[in-house]
Amino acid sequence: MKYITQRSSQRGLLALSVLSAAILSQYAMASSHREAPFIAGSPKVDGTDFYMFRSYEANRGDYVTLIANYQPLQDAYGGPNYFTMDPTALYEIHIDNNGDAVEDLTFQFKFNNAYGQANAAGLITNGEIETGNGGVQVPLSAVGGGSGSTPGFLNVVETYSVNVVSGDRRSGTSSAVSMTGGGTTFTKPVDNIGNKTIPDYAGYAAQYVYDIAVPGCTGQGRLFVGQRREGFVVNLGEIFDQVNLNPLGARDSRSNTIADKNVTSLALELPISCVTAGSDPVIGAWTTASKRQGRILNPDPAGPVANDAGQGPSIEGGAWTQVSRLGSPLVNEVVIGITDKDKFNASEPKDDVANFASYVLYPTLPTLVEVLFGVPAPMPEGGRTDLLAAFVTGVTTGANDTPANFKFTSPANLSTPGEMLRMNTAIAPVVPGSSGYSDLGFLGCDLAGFPNGRRVTDDVVDIALTVAEGALLGANGLQTCDLSGSSPVVANPGQVVNDGALPDPAEYSTSFPYLATPIAGAVSAN
Repeated sequence: MKYITQRSSQRGLLALSVLSAAILSQYAMASSHREAPFIAGSPKVDGTDFYMFRSYEANRGDYVTLIANYQPLQDAYGGPNYFTMDPTALYEIHIDNNGDAVEDLTFQFKFNNAYGQANAAGLITNGEIETGNGGVQVPLSAVGGGSGSTPGFLNVVETYSVNVVSGDRRSGTSSAVSMTGGGTTFTKPVDNIGNKTIPDYAGYAAQYVYDIAVPGCTGQGRLFVGQRREGFVVNLGEIFDQVNLNPLGARDSRSNTIADKNVTSLALELPISCVTAGSDPVIGAWTTASKRQGRILNPDPAGPVANDAGQGPSIEGGAWTQVSRLGSPLVNEVVIGITDKDKFNASEPKDDVANFASYVLYPTLPTLVEVLFGVPAPMPEGGRTDLLAAFVTGVTTGANDTPANFKFTSPANLSTPGEMLRMNTAIAPVVPGSSGYSDLGFLGCDLAGFPNGRRVTDDVVDIALTVAEGALLGANGLQTCDLSGSSPVVANPGQVVNDGALPDPAEYSTSFPYLATPIAGAVSAN
């Protein structure tokens, strides 16, 4: 703990964020793609990555960006249906701003998918399909070529609404988020079918970045929901083949196995003042997806989606039931035992200590690495009590260092710990690729990076692997950040446990929504 217990207001706050955010995520080797038995069969509600960081777009430093990604491993050519969101699901982003591991603010996303606009009348004029009542249904998502940032005629249109709930997600006060010019129905751009259907996809998608007004919030936010290029980097195949790689080899991007995939992003940018409480700059957040408790399949569907009239493929009702959960990357994929993965996805942070503490106290990944590579597993007598102490009691770095709601001096004074992605909003943003930036976040002494929140360019796999092998304990001579002096200094530079895959800041945007334009399903030859 010697690198994380020094006095200094800003450094102390960061040290707390580092440990609090990393408690369960320290051993994650991948983000949350198909991580649990149930969710593997429900990709539309499978949360894959969750990002939270101070915005580093120019003149947006007083904002926090939150991005919840869903639907893993999207092949760009995945037509004819592509990757619509589930209109029978509830997607949520939760924010805890008082340290009790219970949501204080929840942003709820509900989708509505309209099909059949290109109901052809059977006539073609100047090469364009005419539309009208009584025509033959077109089987494709779009009809006719587009021009510039205007797509061909869309046969599937997705709209959505966003509500903000203050207090409990189900019983709190709910209000509609609106466009600054009025209106509460937003449009999700169609996926990147190809450059014949949408020649300028970047320009097309940019039309659906909305300026928003959030009830109870002073200041204007931004909103975008749509397909993006997958930003997470990981050598997925070799990792799950019994770590079939050199864990101290070069970090050279040789094997980012999901570099050719897309993902669907729910992105919010909000003023910091809207998400913090009082003088406490630390927030925690996570994303969930829920489905209705009951489902009856319709043997004679008369529509493409479930609806209240019972005409769709299924009728769904009952209470919302949480089926996916993601805070830090990816606790559930590697830390939680296989028999508890579905339980974790259905659980809430406030119950984590009771449900999952043993997975932190006796982590299995360092033991596996020791068996495979002979690297000693950091396992003091009694287990990883350093991690359990941080998870259960928090870290006190000095009498004046930690905010009141995150300063734990004894079990009697505890608030409720839980696994969330935590961030100290008082720490200034660092632009990826600029001076002071490190894709290793805290391990590279970039205090604005993971696990103080998570930027889209942070190499969370390498950070998590290195911490799992004892970096924060000073074990195994691994790279970490020494906070003992007047300024942070990287200790043991280059000694990073890694999977070889390396993020390139040039492949991301430096403006909202930060993840790059999705890969096109096809590129025309002329």
